[in-house]
Amino acid sequence: MALILREKHVRSLLTIRDTVDVLEEAFNALSQGAVLNQPRSRLALTSGVLNILAAAVPTFGVIGLKTYTAFRDGVRFVVMLYDAYDGHLLALIEADWLGSMRTGGTSALATKYMAREDATIVGMIGAGNQAVTQLMGMCAVRPIATVYVYSRRAPECEIFCTEMTRLLNRPVYPVATARQAIEMADIVITATTAREPVLFGEWLKPGCHINAIGSNWAQRREIDAATLLRSALIVTDSLEQAQMEAGDFIIPADEGLLDWAHVYEIADIIGNDALLRASPHDITLYKGLGIALEDVAIAAHVYRLADRQGIGEELNLLP
Repeated sequence: MALILREKHVRSLLTIRDTVDVLEEAFNALSQGAVLNQPRSRLALTSGVLNILAAAVPTFGVIGLKTYTAFRDGVRFVVMLYDAYDGHLLALIEADWLGSMRTGGTSALATKYMAREDATIVGMIGAGNQAVTQLMGMCAVRPIATVYVYSRRAPECEIFCTEMTRLLNRPVYPVATARQAIEMADIVITATTAREPVLFGEWLKPGCHINAIGSNWAQRREIDAATLLRSALIVTDSLEQAQMEAGDFIIPADEGLLDWAHVYEIADIIGNDALLRASPHDITLYKGLGIALEDVAIAAHVYRLADRQGIGEELNLLP
């Protein structure tokens, strides 16, 4: 008997702290060679795109895939989760909130390992759907005191900051320029749909950590080359996938400004003190793409909770 889990079920079951913990376990399994992760593939039509990501996580007892369509009238996400031992379908999960939480959770995991322990100020460019869980993630792993947010859409930014102040129980302020949001920040977040850089290296405070999570297309980037050149440690969730779709890396690499040999994965830095920041003044950078391992591991966690609590809609399928 498979379960259908709706957005309301995922929201009721998944917390940001659990998300970070599950992702840490999943990336630790990846570091030990116990995971198979398939980079995103895309089928592009004139009217939209079908995206597919798949992973096998035997340590979680599951294999699965996330698929989503991005068309003019919206984006629709679903995870199909299977038992890794006999292949039967465990769950169909609506995965909009799940995807946002795993993105915020993975940034939080990177921040846990890469940011200074005393980081208290967040500066963010972007106030869209992904921005919510990014801030939730930061507050889960660091003693955040203040957040500054810039968005091109000032009225929406005002509303976002008011809502996030209430949600996070700490001040979240809108600012008039991107530079204002960044210059004093210990943790910098870019969560935009920009095609050209919105973050510039000259703005960065020594010792800050950057989470760049907005772009996963080879032709787009949010950060300029100076940001990369100032970064002492550069990390992503999947190097293989980054070489296919991280314009933030591909464009400067093609210009001879980035050496792929100096880009690491989250799995490389977990438990490896030699790859952590060497100085409190170092600038560190995490480039988040969103990989199947993250979706499948979090889907497995949500499914286990739902199964134990009797939550979800049962679906009868042929054996």
